[in-house]
Amino acid sequence: MRTHPFSRLLIAAALGSTLALAPLTASAYDGELFSLKNRWENTVTDMPANQREGTLRALASEAENLASQHPNEAEVLIWQGIVLASYARERGGLGALGTAGDARDVLERAIEIDPQGGNGSAYVTLGALYDRAPGRPLGFGNSNTAERMFQRALEIRPDGIDVNYYYAAFLKEEGNTQAAREHAERAVNGTARDSRQASDEALRQDAEALLQML
Repeated sequence: MRTHPFSRLLIAAALGSTLALAPLTASAYDGELFSLKNRWENTVTDMPANQREGTLRALASEAENLASQHPNEAEVLIWQGIVLASYARERGGLGALGTAGDARDVLERAIEIDPQGGNGSAYVTLGALYDRAPGRPLGFGNSNTAERMFQRALEIRPDGIDVNYYYAAFLKEEGNTQAAREHAERAVNGTARDSRQASDEALRQDAEALLQML
């Protein structure tokens, strides 16, 4: 079991306005989530490193508020989990374990609602969390569980840049260089999602850098 710190997770958009006390309409909910996704993406791809932690902390709070309004919406829970995972990565160290555990719990609840995990996104983030968290007794990290999460994501979205990059990084650390190279190449040749263009392109560059080390 590895006990190294969190790596960069998939993980720049926050809710654009204060949540109303009354339930949101469908269109308002879509708009709030769209704003959350965009600010998350801007944060993790464009914001200076010394500003990301505070911004992600605020995003996590706003995502929690949105999830409290829509506790049974898998997509809302998935994005809460992604934001929390990103915040845990920025915090780093043992102090981030509680946040990482919250991200895990939210994502696993989302999968209970939507077994496809938001087209695999929940499984990718869970795989990275289980891979990078310290193992017991300090944390919940588990290589076997990480492997299962990545494999499930690949079944859903085999050509995804994100899943192939993070799985390649996992395989490299496990010592499986040949398979790591294969998945890094698939990440480089993958198609960026319209809704995650900037972050997917950043991961493509990471995959290219990883290939140089394999």
